[in-house]
Amino acid sequence: MDHGHVAVVGSTNMDMITYVAGVPARGETVTGESFALGFGGKGANQAVMARRLGADVSMVNTLGDDVFGDTTMANFENEGIDTAWISRVPGPSGVAPIWVEPDGANRIIVVPGANALMTPEGAISALKGMAEYQVVVGQLEIPQEVTLAAFQQGRKDGAITILNPAPYQELLPDLVAASDWIVPNETEFAGLHPQGLLPESDAIILEVAHALGTNLLVTLGESGVAATLPNGTVLRIPAPTVDALDTTGAGDCFVGTFAAGLAAGLALEVALTLGITCASESVTNQGTQSSYPSPARAEEIMEQVLQSFSAP
Repeated sequence: MDHGHVAVVGSTNMDMITYVAGVPARGETVTGESFALGFGGKGANQAVMARRLGADVSMVNTLGDDVFGDTTMANFENEGIDTAWISRVPGPSGVAPIWVEPDGANRIIVVPGANALMTPEGAISALKGMAEYQVVVGQLEIPQEVTLAAFQQGRKDGAITILNPAPYQELLPDLVAASDWIVPNETEFAGLHPQGLLPESDAIILEVAHALGTNLLVTLGESGVAATLPNGTVLRIPAPTVDALDTTGAGDCFVGTFAAGLAAGLALEVALTLGITCASESVTNQGTQSSYPSPARAEEIMEQVLQSFSAP
C-alpha cells in the first residue's frame, strides 16, 4: 500500500500540562495533581499522527534557538519526520500551558514564539523543494498569510489542502477559497456560522458549507464527525464509546489521520472512520502526542478499518 506524502505547514509548541481537580478562580491558587512536559503544537501533532499511520511527512516550521527547539527537532527525527524544511531563529520556540480537569476537558493558552516568524516565501520554497506530495495541512497557530501561500502552491502542485481553523479567528477569504477541506470542531464551527450557531443539524452544517464554498468536516467529540458530500447531503460517522481521560490533542489526531488517509488514496468514508477511531483511542490516554496510537497500533487500526469495509 502506498501511504503517500503529507506536507504539514504549521506550528510546534512545547506542551506544559497540569492535571487539576478544579481550575483556579481569579486570584486563586490551587494545587495540581501532576505535571508533564510534552511535544505539541497543532501542526506538529498532526504531522506525528500522519507519520504513525505510515505516510511520508514533511514539516514546515520555524523554531527558536532554545532548548525546546532542540528537543522538538530531536522528537521529529525520532518519529521519522522530514525536518529539512524547519528553520531556526534567535528567541523562544512556541509553548502551550494546558490545564486538564478530571473529566478530560482542557484549557489551553498558546504562546506562538518562533511560529509567528514563519513567512509565505519560506512555505512556498519548502513545497517547491519537496518531492511529490498529495496533501497539504494547515492550521491557525501560524500567520494565515503563510498558510495561504502554502495552499496556493499546493493547489498548483495538484495536492489536496486541509485547513483546521484552530484556534479560531476570522479567516482570510482567499484562504477559504484555497481550502479543499475545512475541519472545525463545534466551537470553531460556531465561529464560522454568521449567527454563531452550533452544528446541531445537517441543515446548519450545509448552510455553512454553502457559504464557504468548500467541503466541510465537523468534529463532534463523542458524537463522531459530520462531512458534507458533493450531492448536498451530510455523512455522519459515529465515534466508538470510550472512557475519556484527556481530550488534549484529539482533534489534531483526527486531522493527521484524515490527511494520511487521503494521501493514501482511501475513500472518504474510510478515511473518516480511520480518523475517528484513532482520535477516540487517543482520549483514553494522557498527554498529546504521547496519547496517540503507536505506529504498530496505528497499523492494527488501519487493518481493522480496511477489513470492516471489505467485509461482505
